[in-house]
Amino acid sequence: MAQTSATDRTGTTTKHLGTWTGWVAFGGVMLILLGFFHAIQGIVAVYDRGYYLVSSSGLVVHVDYNVWGWVHIGLGVVAVLAGIGVLFGNAAARVAAIVLAGLSALVNLGFVAAYPVWSIVVIAVDFIVIYAIVAHGRELRLR
Repeated sequence: MAQTSATDRTGTTTKHLGTWTGWVAFGGVMLILLGFFHAIQGIVAVYDRGYYLVSSSGLVVHVDYNVWGWVHIGLGVVAVLAGIGVLFGNAAARVAAIVLAGLSALVNLGFVAAYPVWSIVVIAVDFIVIYAIVAHGRELRLR
């Protein structure tokens, strides 16, 4: 149940969100933040190829950093939009957010050779976002 209503002594009816809406809001905000992180990673990969620790042949997926950077930028933009949709309670945005967080984890798994600590942190946050939206996503649904 997404919302409950209660009537006080004056007869005014107020609506309250469920108790787990904080998790969903956290998931949406973290997805927006992950989107910004992906965009920054992508911009660095496109404009400063020497920044990352290994050559592109050392990546799990053998692609040029320019291509890898544009993948990160695209994923970041879509993740920000999905995170905003989750905050507004859109069901399609919740599904997209789960798919994007999973895709983000896979992309960062492929990027772990270039920037290991950061990639592992992003993968961990992706799993937290997936949990928050899957377990409690219905709490913020639109009426």
